[in-house]
Amino acid sequence: MPQSFTQRHFGSPASHLRSITFLEGLSYLVLLFIAMPLKYLGDMPLAVRISGSVHGGLFIWFCILVAAGLRVRKRPVKWGLRLLVASLVPFGTFAIDQRLRAEVVSDEKHR
Repeated sequence: MPQSFTQRHFGSPASHLRSITFLEGLSYLVLLFIAMPLKYLGDMPLAVRISGSVHGGLFIWFCILVAAGLRVRKRPVKWGLRLLVASLVPFGTFAIDQRLRAEVVSDEKHR
């Protein structure tokens, strides 16, 4: 039976983290490359207020998931630091997606 969208992207801790990491990275790019130019070149500060708020919420959610991975799933500190550093670099979350995908596949095998 095929999985639902919610089950596929949020059904396991690894898939939940991977999905939020993708959304957080995407919101960061929107903030940097769309909202900031709109604010400073187009005199539209509301773009940064909206996208910044969305990005901030996703970043907090991301940090909570990383902390849960460290505490509950017993991930090494190096794993958490790698994720946090990647979230600060534009396109960084997309660079670590392959590793997160491997974790999702590993979780599915252990079910």
